[in-house]
Amino acid sequence: MGTRKEHDFIGELEIADNVYYGVQTFRAVENFNITHERLCNFPNFIVALAQVKKAAALANFDLGLLDAKIKNAICDACDAVMSGKYNDQFVVDMIQGGAGTSTNMNANEVIANIALEMMGHKKGEYQYCHPNDHVNLSQSTNDAYPTALRVAIYERLCELTEAMHILKNSFENKAEEFKDVLKMGRTQLQDAVPMTLGQEFKTFAIMIGEDIDRVREARNLVREINLGGTAIGTGINSHPDYPKVVETKLQEVTKRPFITAGNLIEATQDTGAYVQISGVLKRVSTKLSKICNDLRLLSSGPRCGLNEINLPKMQPGSSIMPGKVNPVIPEVVNQVCFSVIGNDITVTLACEGGQLELNVFEPVVAYSLFNSIAMLKKACKTLATKCIDGITANEKVCADFVYNSIGIVTAFNPYIGYENSASIAKEALTTGKSVSAIALERGLLTQDQINDILRPENMLNPHMTSEDKSKFKN
Repeated sequence: MGTRKEHDFIGELEIADNVYYGVQTFRAVENFNITHERLCNFPNFIVALAQVKKAAALANFDLGLLDAKIKNAICDACDAVMSGKYNDQFVVDMIQGGAGTSTNMNANEVIANIALEMMGHKKGEYQYCHPNDHVNLSQSTNDAYPTALRVAIYERLCELTEAMHILKNSFENKAEEFKDVLKMGRTQLQDAVPMTLGQEFKTFAIMIGEDIDRVREARNLVREINLGGTAIGTGINSHPDYPKVVETKLQEVTKRPFITAGNLIEATQDTGAYVQISGVLKRVSTKLSKICNDLRLLSSGPRCGLNEINLPKMQPGSSIMPGKVNPVIPEVVNQVCFSVIGNDITVTLACEGGQLELNVFEPVVAYSLFNSIAMLKKACKTLATKCIDGITANEKVCADFVYNSIGIVTAFNPYIGYENSASIAKEALTTGKSVSAIALERGLLTQDQINDILRPENMLNPHMTSEDKSKFKN
């Protein structure tokens, strides 16, 4: 394997001939060995970086700043990067000092060297296509990096909503399947009033649906970009028309509605969109974890728990207890949610830590958000396909809980009054008798009246009118 000499203002380095990155990327690899997760592990981000570089090349050409040959080579190189062919050349650690400069230069160097080969030159012959002078023309890390980050986040959030839709549909299907399964509702883990298992699962579907809307709303925040602001938003070293032209080119390249911020100085330092997105991801995680807690409770047992539903048996649950099966899918989703909630703290602190005209901590924001979105996407699909779709109901268990419950005495309230109902509940709790039997013994209700009150359609929906009540007057 041969080498080539490359230099920056710090000095010269020998770079292996078979790699497409250059001296600045090499220094970053030596300096930032932090997470062992490199850019190549985040292909959406690589695509976004290449899209930004292609849009810039097209804009610079239209403005007369880049000749056709170099523009074509850069664009072709960006297309090759977007195809995934060169992912292994993106080697810098996701968490790095320098506000993302190492990531930006990794992209600039790889694209420049691919372009050089396409033009018939050798890697490192930067006089023909330079990482800074040509690929990074009219840009700074401080506008190229955050723009690429926003492009990537937008795409990842689109993927997340698709996964959430899969989960929502799974809950809706079960809601329909369980619509006639009568069960006991609970508050504070105590018996409350009857409902159906279908209503319970429909609620889960609605909760996920509401959060799909919230994710979409948050996604719109990253449509605003600061490309054209260069170093701090003043646009130094760029053409006066560059922001508008590059906005159009980025829309064409990404086929997404990205828009240039009204004030590029503000947009360069303001990371509020990331805080908002992270907060929405925390919201999704909080609700998703709550749902998983409910699934674990409803399936607890099977002999000594609620045992109202059966989760699919995915694997043996114990190395010592034969026959034990654990709710492993809800458990793993719970843990994803805990991790996302923790990442939200990281994003909050990183965004708060910005100073003056730039926030240098966007690399850890990127790392945290990408991981959160990726984990939630996989968690939603896993929960849907490996758990929800295979859930079955224990209808007899559910019904027995209802008719043996003291809680159904609540349905007697409109007919015999709260005080009588409370007295029946107390006796039932002490003696173990059913509330219906006690009401009969006391002559407060007839069997026909009890049967009518406890009909599922009367217990599950609003129905009380003065006409209904008058039927029960003794």
